[in-house]
This record gives sequence, structure tokens and C-alpha cells, in this order.
Amino acid sequence: MRARKLILKTAMAVLLGAAIQLAGQTPRGGQPPRGGRGGAGAGNVYTVYDEVTLQRAKALFTAQCGFCHGANAKGGESGPDLLRAVPVLDDEDGNLIGPIVLNGRADRGMPKFNLNKEQISDIAAFLHEGVRAAAQRNTYQLQNIVTGNAAAGKAYFNGVGKCGTCHSPAGDLRRVGAKYDPVTLQGKFLMPRGGRGPYNPAELPTSPVTVTVTFPDGKTFNGRLERIDDFNVALTDAKGDYHSFSREGDIPKMVLHDPLQAHFDLLPKYTDADMHNLTAYLVTLK
Repeated sequence: MRARKLILKTAMAVLLGAAIQLAGQTPRGGQPPRGGRGGAGAGNVYTVYDEVTLQRAKALFTAQCGFCHGANAKGGESGPDLLRAVPVLDDEDGNLIGPIVLNGRADRGMPKFNLNKEQISDIAAFLHEGVRAAAQRNTYQLQNIVTGNAAAGKAYFNGVGKCGTCHSPAGDLRRVGAKYDPVTLQGKFLMPRGGRGPYNPAELPTSPVTVTVTFPDGKTFNGRLERIDDFNVALTDAKGDYHSFSREGDIPKMVLHDPLQAHFDLLPKYTDADMHNLTAYLVTLK
């Protein structure tokens, strides 16, 4: 948990810039009245937030919470679907969400997060928007996110991003722009395992996470990572045998090997322009 939090601490939003168009929306500051769960009042009236707030909130939630609850708050490897959680449905501008975020839930493996009032408010806004969108999912559409510069994206791919050290437009990325729509394509390089964190057992069969477990007496086990948390680690070795070990602090010693680690290392470094430029370039690979 702590390792995931550190790696994703400053992750940017997966679909930053994907505008949500809503019928009859009112910017934050001129919201319709709220009441009841999820800001729903009589006639299912919901608070509607301006796009700047939603983009900022999306980025914050993805960075701080997405590794457990998924990038869209619908549940991840170890965290539940927050869009159905009673504290979220009953929350008013963070009054119920805030204490949970700040104090954590040790009994459920949730750490504390040191966020200020404005950040709590943003996370609440993101979750309220998710509840509203789920209830009114036929009223919005995802707009074009290909707003970057393809030439700049190519330069980033071959330069500072170092994407070309592992990928090739003529090899594994050949026709990738035709294979995936832009939204999916952007999500794949930002969150290559669906936003569930680098230590989730591999969802992609060609890029499994492996682990080496070494005990104080020198005995070593190697294999595909099956499960890991603060108390246990499990793997399947080359013979197909399953092994599970209890953990006490740093014993046994573990070394994780993730072939997708370079993607997670880039998350704190991306700018908005980098993400959109890279998306614009990959879309041209048809």
C-alpha cells in the first residue's frame, strides 16, 4: 500500500481534458440546491461543477486514491466502489468524506492522507460528479481529446520520454492508432494496468510482475507475483507451484520486477502538454 501510494503520488488524470457536456449544467458557484444523498434533491437535482474543478479533482483523485479505488472510483484491487458508498452518497462538500480520508481506515487497509480542506472538497466534487454521471449517464458524452501536437508528441516519444527504448512505431506499436480509440489509447500508456497500481498481479499476460523472495537463511523463491500486501506475498514458480509466505516487516526480503515500471515512473513527470501531445502522436500510427 505504501509503495503504491509513493509511486502514484503525483500521477496525472488518465483522461485529463476529456470535456463532459451536460444538459442544463450550472457552473460551481451557481449550483442548483442539494439535498439528500449525492447532492440529489427533489426531482434529482445535482450539484454541477465547472470543468476546471472537475479536471483538477480528477487529477487529485487519480493520484491519491486511484491505486486502490480505480481511476473512476468504481473499485480497484483492494478498494471498494466509492460511487455506491453511503458516506459518499450522504456527503456534503466533504463533511463525511474528509474525516475518512484524513484518518484512514486501518481495519480495512486504508492509510491516512494529509490533504487540505480544498483538496478534500475537490475529491468530494469528483465523487459527487461520479454519482451524478452514473445516475444520468445518458445525458453526457465524451468529447475529442486529441488536442495535442503530434510532432511534439513524436519528439517526446523519441526524446525525454524515452518511449522508444522499449517501443517501436514499426514494431509493437504498428497501427496502434487504428486499433484503439484515442480515449483508450491514452489510458493504456497512462495506466497500463487499468489504474490499479504497479504491484497488481499482471492483467496483461505478456508483462507479468515477478518477485524474488529471499529468507534470512539464504533460501530464495522466484516466480510470477500472485498477491502482495503488508502481511503476505504469494507467487507461482516456473514449475507451476504456488507459494505463499507471511511477512513481518522486511522479512523475508522481496524484490519486485515489473516490465511496465517505466510507465509508472513517468506518471509524476508528465505535464498536460506531454500527455496530449503523446496521445496526438500515437493516434497517427495507423
